[in-house]
Amino acid sequence: MSTKASNTQAEPTPDPAAQLDVLGDECARTILVETSNGPKTAKELTDRTESSSATVYRRINNLLETDLIAECVRFDEDGSHTTAYEATIDQLRVRIGADGISVVRPNATE
Repeated sequence: MSTKASNTQAEPTPDPAAQLDVLGDECARTILVETSNGPKTAKELTDRTESSSATVYRRINNLLETDLIAECVRFDEDGSHTTAYEATIDQLRVRIGADGISVVRPNATE
């Protein structure tokens, strides 16, 4: 099985407030954790979150919009392929200061 990741968003807009809002949801956090261990399909994520498929797809869209996961294609040994999702981060840093709240990836420039 192999994967090819690609973010389907034309231009990511990782708004700090939106990222924090997404991370405030338990289902979204579970999806992020599960996809950090390798690409997962929406069906696999539905099973792991014990949520409805509609809820999982809404959370997947929120995570895609905030650039926390990316869509990828997973190729199976038999040649079939399916859409899967993979975490794009392994950590975030939240900084609170006079200018407000910022959320940055530790390896990104601030």
